[in-house]
Amino acid sequence: MLSQTVEYALRAAVYLASQVPEPRTTDEIAGATRVPRAYLSKILQGLAKSGVVQSRRGIGGGVLLAKRPEDLTILEVVNAVEPIGRIAICPLGLVSHGDRLCPLHRRLDNALAGVEDAFRGTTLAEVLAEPSESIPLCDFPQVSRPGPSVETPTHELRLDL
Repeated sequence: MLSQTVEYALRAAVYLASQVPEPRTTDEIAGATRVPRAYLSKILQGLAKSGVVQSRRGIGGGVLLAKRPEDLTILEVVNAVEPIGRIAICPLGLVSHGDRLCPLHRRLDNALAGVEDAFRGTTLAEVLAEPSESIPLCDFPQVSRPGPSVETPTHELRLDL
């Protein structure tokens, strides 16, 4: 349901939220989030244009969130790159339906409204603070145990929302 662009934008935003208030370079963000650098640059431009992030030039510069993680919602990040497409009029163009959606399209739009509500009600700070065995955007650290050498498996980098 969410595009790769939205996924990448959310990864970048959550990473930046974890780095507050330090700006990060595009290379640092790309490496930490496993997003291709060229694609990330375009995403960051969209996030900057919509006021989600800001960039600073020069020594010590980079990209950082324009708002505190406690004040920035998942919906704001999503809408900055690819707004959720609600169904306002009949997608089939049926004049008889107009803005009175049929039961199918009304249910689809209700589901989209529910996604919007969930994203609107979740800040980046909440995502980072949520107790979980999987830390967003971090591999599990290697755990040293007494006895024979056993490596702790690492896990893929992923965003748990």
